[in-house]
Amino acid sequence: MTLEHQISSPSASGEKKSALKDILHDIETLAPVENQPEKQETATKEVLRKDSFPAPAQNLTQEGEHGIRYDFNIGARIYVPQGKWIIRVRDLDTASLLHEFHAEDVTFVARKKYWMNLRLEVINQETGLTWSHAWNGKGKKIAIILPGGTLGDSIAWFTYAARFADVHKCKLTLVVAEHIRDLFAKRYPQISFITREEFSEEIREKLYATYYMGLYFKDETNEFQPDDFRMLGLHRTAGALLGVDLTEEAPKPVIEEPDERPIPDPYVVIAAQGSSACKLWNNPLGWHDVITYLKTLGYRVICIDKEAVTGNGIHWNHIPHGAEDETGNRPLAERARWIKYADFFIGLSSGLSWLAWTVNAKIIMISGFTHPRNEFYTPWRIFSANGCNSCWHDVRVPFEHTNYLFCPRQKDTPRQFECTRIITSEYVKETIDRLMKESNLVAPKDRKTRKKK
Repeated sequence: MTLEHQISSPSASGEKKSALKDILHDIETLAPVENQPEKQETATKEVLRKDSFPAPAQNLTQEGEHGIRYDFNIGARIYVPQGKWIIRVRDLDTASLLHEFHAEDVTFVARKKYWMNLRLEVINQETGLTWSHAWNGKGKKIAIILPGGTLGDSIAWFTYAARFADVHKCKLTLVVAEHIRDLFAKRYPQISFITREEFSEEIREKLYATYYMGLYFKDETNEFQPDDFRMLGLHRTAGALLGVDLTEEAPKPVIEEPDERPIPDPYVVIAAQGSSACKLWNNPLGWHDVITYLKTLGYRVICIDKEAVTGNGIHWNHIPHGAEDETGNRPLAERARWIKYADFFIGLSSGLSWLAWTVNAKIIMISGFTHPRNEFYTPWRIFSANGCNSCWHDVRVPFEHTNYLFCPRQKDTPRQFECTRIITSEYVKETIDRLMKESNLVAPKDRKTRKKK
């Protein structure tokens, strides 16, 4: 077996599959048995289940010559009719032959689902007829699907989707949650924003290509991502998946009108909640000490978390004592306005920190379960390497989204959650001082003194 066959998908025989009635079934049927040992689960079945990502169009959407059909809606897909055909798939960027096999009346679905600069080639062995197509998105309808229930992930990946559309001059449809459409649609009129409910079969049937943004924890064969996201960082993994420049750049959000200060007094915005305990600042006196310190500087401290209390079972995290409560399920544009006019923002590795990034806020981010490379750059990143840390990036212990107390290395020991528990109030207060000095910010109490003079 050649290398090309080891990494290819299809068998040259089988039932006619001119339409993919069940994409998961087809992918499994078309893959050679020797390439699919039971012990090695592929990412495809997990990722494209109904409660995760919507499946592509059942029928291949692009028409070639000689009865050939093709598209790139779940990786490269090629259908060849009756006859003796040779199908080849080449990676033009590496001058590599990825797949070569004999086929007759079959649909081939490639294993790699992320963007690749591919050329499809088909040769009829009986007639000598040839057909080829190199990927070209210019003017084509292409969809990029973002996860539905997240904030930080969607913000982190948005710029790369917009960059993809700009690079390839395609007609991009971005499938997003309603709150993400509200946050960006007016600022990016060249992109069509729709929700998953609006992503109809009629729309899918016109798409040249579809790409699925996600964090693929069990993608051991790199079907959906060229590199493990834990190596690249949350945002840059989208750039790798779409084949565009990985340079980070914050997207531009819609700001609630009127676009002006919500309160006249100097203030700092905080966000202290997270969907898992490992995302919190677990120093029991941390927020109390920092809020007290901010108030001695003359700041009002505004908390804009979605919920004032979050948790699970007997573990609950309340809005920090001393913070003013502006929590609630409010539009992101409203919370973006609060952050925009704050002197600075203090948050965690969470969605609201990514929102703060979009308004060019000065950000202090506190996180220990993620390494600083996971998020956007801020010179005021709070992280301690003095204890257990960065389990998010450890492939041996994949993150458990349904386990609120996820702490895989120190669970049920005195060291549980030490990644942020050992981050001291003094460390954060010193970072506040440094931020203010480097940003030429004068403490509000001193501003009042200067005015009196």
